Amino acid sequence: MITRLKGCPVNKALPAVSLRVPTDEDAFAWHRVFADPEVMEFHGGRSAELSVYEELTARQRRHDAERGFCLWSVLDDSGDVVGFTGAQPWPHEWGPSGEIEIGWRLGRAHWGRGYATAAAEATLERLRAAGVPHVVAMVDARNERSIAVTRRLGMRLTETFVTPSSEREGRCYRLDL
Repeated sequence: MITRLKGCPVNKALPAVSLRVPTDEDAFAWHRVFADPEVMEFHGGRSAELSVYEELTARQRRHDAERGFCLWSVLDDSGDVVGFTGAQPWPHEWGPSGEIEIGWRLGRAHWGRGYATAAAEATLERLRAAGVPHVVAMVDARNERSIAVTRRLGMRLTETFVTPSSEREGRCYRLDL
């Protein structure tokens, strides 16, 4: 399936991606894909232990069962897990409390090829179908790749925050669905 986005050059086709509720095995894939320090630069600098991904994938299965959305595993056209995308309630007391946050994280081998945008577009379609009225994306102000994805999705900058854990500037982007 080829998807074209508003504002993207007509010749710029996005790769085919599939989303699935993460399985127990996906915890291992996420752990492997996110073991790269560059991937984790804006997420604490290093990969978490496998047990963290096991808990995270289990929590996402619960989110999907309860809400109809979660952080889904992103699969390329070969069926390989290349990362995750999806949405969940903002988990912190600071920032956009009470909001649904969309997010994505991919293995470095898939950067710059349209996977994040394609996966985020698929996420937005599922969120619209689930009746979610709007989403936010919290992005580290230095994360130019993710900021570019928010622009391609049509999101607008609404607030900035200083994140308590890293004391870095975080930007909150919003999109009405």
